[in-house]
Amino acid sequence: MKISSRFAVAVHALLAIYALGDEYKMTSDFIASSVNVNPVIIRRTLLSLKAAGIVAVKSGSGGAVPLKNAADVSLYDIYTAVDCLDGSLFNFHENPNPECPVGKNIHSVLDSHLDSAQKALEDELKKTSFEDLLKKLDSLT
Repeated sequence: MKISSRFAVAVHALLAIYALGDEYKMTSDFIASSVNVNPVIIRRTLLSLKAAGIVAVKSGSGGAVPLKNAADVSLYDIYTAVDCLDGSLFNFHENPNPECPVGKNIHSVLDSHLDSAQKALEDELKKTSFEDLLKKLDSLT
């Protein structure tokens, strides 16, 4: 089970916007060439980021620009903006056997642990800002 690739695509796109936006027009074609995906995927991603108030997108080939300071955008903001998760991180089989001692108790045994794991992931994403990522990217280039 994986988190949708929309998350990684959105992070990549935003890093390009923040890191290269002063030098290049951040069109969906330009960003798509960096991510190596179809520009339609980038347009959908930008619409989600726009709806979350993270970027502004000028129609036509106007490009995307950040609306927030990089320090004010966390990985969690992107995670929620692109809706890369349908409900819980962990999916359960829907009909465990209620006649089985394991089947009838599996949710009681496991649910709280899975909820804690998801909360830990989300808390970790909240700790990392785009400013942190930009600094790391800058140190590598």
